[in-house]
Amino acid sequence: MVIKANCKINLGLNVIRKRDDGFHDIESVFYPAGLSDTIEINPSPDLEFRFSNSGLGIPGDPDSNLCVKAWKLMNSLYQVPPVRIHLEKIIPTGSGLGGGSSDGAFTIKALNEMFRLDLDKGQLKDLASLLGSDCAFFIENLPAMAKGKGEILEKVSVRIGGLYLVIIVPPVHIGTSEAYSIIRPARHEHSPGVIINLPVERWRELMINDFEAYACTKYPAIHRIKETLYLKDAIYSSMSGSGSAVFGLFSKIPRLEGLFPGCFVWASPPLI
Repeated sequence: MVIKANCKINLGLNVIRKRDDGFHDIESVFYPAGLSDTIEINPSPDLEFRFSNSGLGIPGDPDSNLCVKAWKLMNSLYQVPPVRIHLEKIIPTGSGLGGGSSDGAFTIKALNEMFRLDLDKGQLKDLASLLGSDCAFFIENLPAMAKGKGEILEKVSVRIGGLYLVIIVPPVHIGTSEAYSIIRPARHEHSPGVIINLPVERWRELMINDFEAYACTKYPAIHRIKETLYLKDAIYSSMSGSGSAVFGLFSKIPRLEGLFPGCFVWASPPLI
């Protein structure tokens, strides 16, 4: 079985309070994007679980990869037999695009289908939440207002059909713990769930990612990317998640050749 595990972008990201368990409550609109990893899962002929990867490098112990954790979880709960998983990594890691979370969630969905477990969406979301805070989003993979740690999801309508999405990732890694260490939680006057109902042209003045100011100060490349996208007539541009990816929404596909040396660059066809 071969599946595409797509990323997401954050439309606004407000950190509203620190929880007693050490995590933070957020408000953000998660929006699925077409940039995807490829995961191939096949039954293991020798009944030994194996994981391999290619494409972009993945730091850390392979046992910490969410594809591996997803299989181990499904094996422990549902006795899913050993499989061979190969991950072709396209989504840059540590970029705020949720690539690892997507890989874990799509692996759970694939194992459910392969072994005919007949788990419903609610059960799949509960399982995905055990892997990470925003993994549950990728089960339904539809625009959603995210609250709590990112696992409380409410479907929303985002009216950006016909626009082009551009994602730029500089060679900068911002650790999640580093990003949250400088945040001062507070409620904003306008929630992202409200702002998305306004014309996209107004998002620039109202839609805020709480991590962006720090990231742009410490890593000037992020600020330069955002400013360049606006100079190229982006309607709205923002950092995604805790960084370091920056995205822009355009009414027509921009010419970006040579503008972002050393960066990962991706552009979508018109959004639906």
